[in-house]
Amino acid sequence: MFLLLLFVLSIQFFTYWIFEPLSSFLEYLLEIRLFPIVALIVLIWLFSGKNIEKN
Repeated sequence: MFLLLLFVLSIQFFTYWIFEPLSSFLEYLLEIRLFPIVALIVLIWLFSGKNIEKN
């Protein structure tokens, strides 16, 4: 049981260590004031005609 707990805690530690810089950068980049602009760009990209395959 102790080894399993140690294994899980080490996985959580390394996951935080690897992805924390990326998540903090994205949190800074996608602040609440920028969210409408980013959401609008994503929606335009999703529904643009270039992404639809034409037969």
